[in-house]
Amino acid sequence: MVAEAEVVCQKRVPVLDVQYFGKGSNMEEIDEIVAISSTVSSPKFGQALFAESVAADLSTSQLDVKSPEKVPDPSTESTVLQFVPSIRSGSFADIGQRRYMEDEHIRIDDLSSHLGSLFKFPKPSAFYGVFDGHGGPEAAAYIRKNALRFFFEDVNFPQTCEVDDVFLEGLENSLRESFLLADLDLEDNCAVNSSSGTTAITALIFGSLLMVANAGDCRAVLCRKGKAIDMSEDHRPIYPSEQERVKGLGGYVDDGYLNGVLSVSRALGDWDMKFPRGSSPLIAEPEFRQVLLTEDDEFVIIGCDGIWDVMSSQHAVSLVRRGLWRHGDPEQCARDLVKEALCHNTCDNLTVIVVCFFAPDHREQPSPRQRRLRCCSLSAEALCRLRSLLDGNANR
Repeated sequence: MVAEAEVVCQKRVPVLDVQYFGKGSNMEEIDEIVAISSTVSSPKFGQALFAESVAADLSTSQLDVKSPEKVPDPSTESTVLQFVPSIRSGSFADIGQRRYMEDEHIRIDDLSSHLGSLFKFPKPSAFYGVFDGHGGPEAAAYIRKNALRFFFEDVNFPQTCEVDDVFLEGLENSLRESFLLADLDLEDNCAVNSSSGTTAITALIFGSLLMVANAGDCRAVLCRKGKAIDMSEDHRPIYPSEQERVKGLGGYVDDGYLNGVLSVSRALGDWDMKFPRGSSPLIAEPEFRQVLLTEDDEFVIIGCDGIWDVMSSQHAVSLVRRGLWRHGDPEQCARDLVKEALCHNTCDNLTVIVVCFFAPDHREQPSPRQRRLRCCSLSAEALCRLRSLLDGNANR
């Protein structure tokens, strides 16, 4: 009997106007921060220096990982494989503006000890998942409750202590089978309403390998030397690749909604939209991205769409990175991300997991410029109050 994974879910209903801030570009974020900084600048740390520092932090020169990276042969890339992450994580969830909490998540920093001696994995090993429900909380809650069975016990999960091509192929096949198995289980379970569904994103770490599997619009973002690297692609029917697939299966997109009903094009459950089986454009098939972690990789953020509706990947990475410089606590960073999204008036449930790859005493030290930015930066709550004050003055 495996132990139940740690799940954090805290609810509160903040009083905020329900409106979207929108996914701004990096330059829009810079302009916003510079506008706020003009009220708190000093002779030694003026607006120009602040803008220069933030611009460097929010650089758009991100690495392209549209296609998964092939893990190198250990015999030729031994120096890369020598990096061993020191894993620690934190998470936070909030009901946001919704009446009900439909998000669930799972966080396991030491998968080997959690599952017991029956499983042999490369070390370290870790497992994380975010399940963003819709049409009621039943589907997401059921997947979270049975996640270890779906992903490790009821499938042919590869057993090895080496990360090689055979392990990678087996891992991807196992994850795909897990998503489809979970989807079918939701169909057969009478306790789950047929109109209830959930998106799902999982992240597995084995040694220096990070593999992300995603079905839906949750997102995983890797921080590499301060730059945001998307480790998943949002599955929304308005995006060209998904729209083409949907139309190829006889579906349509109406005002951004799949068949005029659902805002995502991949999900588990939603069986009232999937009959007859195999004919629906709504699928549970996950997409995969993988990367070998190196000393340049600092952390990964895994969050539901309530975060990404109002925040770019780079904005989130920059906020977490500054937080880790200050206090080194991934749980506090997850809280700060949720607070930031609330300040930007997100109207969805919010769930974030932050996974760090370094111990607190080994995190990268900020440069002199970044230390100046740190000394003069404001908290998410302070920025929120400052925005409200500035908006009030502008309306007079």
